[in-house]
Amino acid sequence: MKKIFTLSAVLLTATIFLSSCYRDNNIPANNENYWLSKEQGEVVYSDSYCNYYVIETYNGFAVVRAYGSYKPFEGSIVYGNFSAQGTRDLYNYTNRVVFTGTITDYWLSYQEAQDALDYYCPVYGKGTAAATPRVFKKATTVKSSK
Repeated sequence: MKKIFTLSAVLLTATIFLSSCYRDNNIPANNENYWLSKEQGEVVYSDSYCNYYVIETYNGFAVVRAYGSYKPFEGSIVYGNFSAQGTRDLYNYTNRVVFTGTITDYWLSYQEAQDALDYYCPVYGKGTAAATPRVFKKATTVKSSK
């Protein structure tokens, strides 16, 4: 009887102690200052037929896969961490929307970004358009260092 009481007391104490400590991982979606402190980029390529779009940052180009149904338009200013692979939340400053995207490639040159986009979204059956490379929009706010 003493063992059951002792074990239940220890278990109850451990449960209370471990459940009282938590870390708040919520991203402040409505805190614009949080997002403006992140890396800035501009969407330079977005196509309705392809799930991928290209963002030009100060470090080069990043290829992002749309997560869900939201995909920013060309010319949109976005903030987030574009210097590592993975799925993360991004902020579209132009439309004031927090959305999710998967960074597949980052710090690419213009030619490398075109090659990556051709790999992810090949152009089939479009005649002479398949031989013509995709052209990215010129960024108006971000000047790439590459």
